[in-house]
Amino acid sequence: MTPELDEARLAVWRRFLEAHATVIRKLERDLMDQAGVPLSWYDVLVHLSEAPAGSLRHQVLADSLLLSRSGVTRLVDRMVDAGLVCREASAEDRRVSYVVLTEKGRDTLDRAGPGHIHSVVEHFARHLRGPETAALDSFFTRLLEEDPPAGGEER
Repeated sequence: MTPELDEARLAVWRRFLEAHATVIRKLERDLMDQAGVPLSWYDVLVHLSEAPAGSLRHQVLADSLLLSRSGVTRLVDRMVDAGLVCREASAEDRRVSYVVLTEKGRDTLDRAGPGHIHSVVEHFARHLRGPETAALDSFFTRLLEEDPPAGGEER
């Protein structure tokens, strides 16, 4: 085993993966039970709600969700069918399309938000003790500084 990945670090890595999968599974279950939307849909709605004019270029959304362009296309197709988002072509560039939050999507987000926040507290935040919050924030900030997630892009 290389010195960079000793037994202790490998154990932390495995616990991180297990904890992530467990928390995501619980958040998904709670969102479906409380609001009838999958976590991936909620994630799209949040990203759009935080973007200027409630819209993002398709590729920017794909980057922020860590999905492939085709994966986001299929996800957005289902959300369009549900009336939560719509697509708009760019007036400046025909190759560019935007995903836009609809009124129904904003209402769904508003309905799902409080329960989701409660679930995040229940399944994650309440387990943080004392200095762990600052330590984890520092750790994750360092990781993200190496390869930051794609940011929103103004329309």
